[in-house]
Amino acid sequence: MPNILAYCDYIADSIANAMSDEHQLIDYVGPIEMDLHPTDGYMLSTKKSMSIVDSNGKQYKVTVEEV
Repeated sequence: MPNILAYCDYIADSIANAMSDEHQLIDYVGPIEMDLHPTDGYMLSTKKSMSIVDSNGKQYKVTVEEV
């Protein structure tokens, strides 16, 4: 089976940029976090996640993961 590109980085970056909106509904968009081995630091998967806080202080975790 040929290698097929995964676009998790692109999709996560697009979501992070979209959440930084001009309507001030989102107060905070955290850095995009990679799915890394906890001690050795190598990449476990292409999964990406970020924390988001809305203007009411409600926290969200957005995850992009290929299935």
